[in-house]
This record gives sequence, structure tokens and C-alpha cells, in this order.
Amino acid sequence: MENDFTLHPKLAEDCAQVMSLVVCEVLLMNDSRFPWLILVPKRANLRDFHEIAPDDRNALFDEIDRCSRLLAKLPEITKINVAALGNQVPQLHVHVIGRSIHDDAWPGPVWGVGTIVPYGRDELDQKVAYVLEELEH
Repeated sequence: MENDFTLHPKLAEDCAQVMSLVVCEVLLMNDSRFPWLILVPKRANLRDFHEIAPDDRNALFDEIDRCSRLLAKLPEITKINVAALGNQVPQLHVHVIGRSIHDDAWPGPVWGVGTIVPYGRDELDQKVAYVLEELEH
């Protein structure tokens, strides 16, 4: 149930909250090296995709699609990575990451590459506002 949903502390620490969609909370990863959204289904005790209720599956896929299309519109983005690992954070969450052949991790995965570069406060606010505006349309 959504009422029992609590965002994992690690996700809350590493991300800025953007908005709530039908199934997911949308977060912006606070790493300015990559355009990186994280979708967290607002359902208690989910760890893996096979645990998603059948009634939520299509909406979850639609929300991943919306976030993917939003990031794909950015001029530098040439590839969208979508992943749900959950090895360090046991709460089901889906990474939607805009990639460029010029980014710090290309062509490998973003995890464990370099050092996170947090957004400045104003830039973070601007990024959150942009994502919010794009997803509201």
C-alpha cells in the first residue's frame, strides 16, 4: 500500500525530490555529471520487479518512458540507460540516466566511476524545476 511507503534514507540523502506520479516518486540524483532520474514505486516492501502488482506494471513502464523521453530531449544525450539493481539500496528503484559519448563514464556504467559532483543549490533548484515542468505536461 502507498500509505506504508517510506523512501529509503540513502535515496533521500543522495537525491532531490521532484514530484509524485501515479506509481512512483521521481527523484533527481544529486550528481551534476549525469542527467539522472530515479523512480521509486510508492509501495511498501518492494525489492524486485517481479513484486510489482499487476495493476501497477503498465503505469510504472509509462512513468519510466516519460522520464526517458524527458532526458532524451537534452541536446547532449545520445543514449538512455534504465536499470534497477538494488544491491546497495534494498528498496525497488529505477535509474533513468541520460548518457553521452563525452560523459565521465562512457561507455561503461556510471556506478563507481569518479567522484560525485553535487549540483550547486541554485542549479539543483533549476534542474528540479525543469523536470517538474516537463513531467507535468
